[in-house]
Amino acid sequence: MLGLGYVGCVTAACLARLGHHVAGIDRDEFKVRSVLAGKAPFYEPGLEALVREGVAAGRLTAGTDPEPALHDADIALVCVGTPSERNGNLGLDQLRRAAEELRLSMSARAKPLVVAIRSTVFPGTCAEILEPVFQGQTPAVEVVSNPEFLREGSAVQDFLEPSLLVVGGRDREAVERVAGLYSGLSVTPCLVSLQTAEMIKYACNAFHAVKISFANEIGTLASRLGVDPAEVMDTLCQDRKLNISPAYLKPGFAFGGSCLPKDLRALVYRASRLDLQLPLLESVLPGNFAHLERAIQAVLDLPAARTGVIGLAFKENTDDLRESPVVGLLERLIGKGREVRVFDPHIRLEAIYGSNRNYILETIPHIGRLLDDRLEETLAWAEQIVIAQKQTHEAERKILESGLPVLDIARV
Repeated sequence: MLGLGYVGCVTAACLARLGHHVAGIDRDEFKVRSVLAGKAPFYEPGLEALVREGVAAGRLTAGTDPEPALHDADIALVCVGTPSERNGNLGLDQLRRAAEELRLSMSARAKPLVVAIRSTVFPGTCAEILEPVFQGQTPAVEVVSNPEFLREGSAVQDFLEPSLLVVGGRDREAVERVAGLYSGLSVTPCLVSLQTAEMIKYACNAFHAVKISFANEIGTLASRLGVDPAEVMDTLCQDRKLNISPAYLKPGFAFGGSCLPKDLRALVYRASRLDLQLPLLESVLPGNFAHLERAIQAVLDLPAARTGVIGLAFKENTDDLRESPVVGLLERLIGKGREVRVFDPHIRLEAIYGSNRNYILETIPHIGRLLDDRLEETLAWAEQIVIAQKQTHEAERKILESGLPVLDIARV
């Protein structure tokens, strides 16, 4: 265990509790002396008892020299700090130093080593910084990413009762070996690619930060309006189908429709009338527009060929065209002189009415000339396909069998 800080010491003590023999390595002699004395080098609920237990059982030791610890080790877990630099980038000096120490300590080894990075590192770090250090090493070294999900103040409980376990790497055997460290815990490991494992840690932390900021901004607005913020958020959390769930957490096309854009605009406007700044909520619509612009540019980067667009409503299984991002896409393509035809299984111009019909006819008056009644018509006419909505398996099969080049912006 390279590094006996919050992550390293908790991980070392908990792995010892699971029956592993763990040697903690740290340059800080205070941390080393603390562990050898059966004490935690910092306060964390439940940690000192685990350290004391591990040392007494002979399963947990500590030192400042990595070479003796690595002589018979199967896995080296790297838990060094990656602090922020002034520009916001990660400081990787400790990680580079740890990798070099590992490399220099390999001379006395006779068996391969798995190096698992627990430190939070940006996607690509293992491949760009660590793997080159060990390239051509004999015996072989495999690098995997094993991000931690431990919260200070509840780190021991988070380790022993994990909600997520992620291991990623190129070598399946190495990935499974690291995942096996946690076999005594009630969690199913997620075995992924190297960069996916690195990215998941950032996605989780960003999501947590967004949730906190969202709750705070909604709470602030509710309070200003004389509404109980706790009652609002407690009730919101009762919905486990859409709110506290995987719903909407899939990368895809921009959102639209008659509800989300309208209601976000209303929230931001009314907050401004109350002299409230809600930066997170204010950024949602600009962020959605930026995502739409990226998708439009991806389509414009295609050859100027006949383009069939599959999907017109703001999402699948509806005929609601109001504020559909696909309409914005079509406007730009038509404005650039591109030849376009459109198919949506639920759109029949003669069947839509009211504000829905008015919206599309005001935005694209000649939409009727662009709409095909059957998918086969669009596929027969087009030279390339843009998928703007999730399709049925049957539609996907027909698109695939057409042999046409496909850009699926519904999954970007």
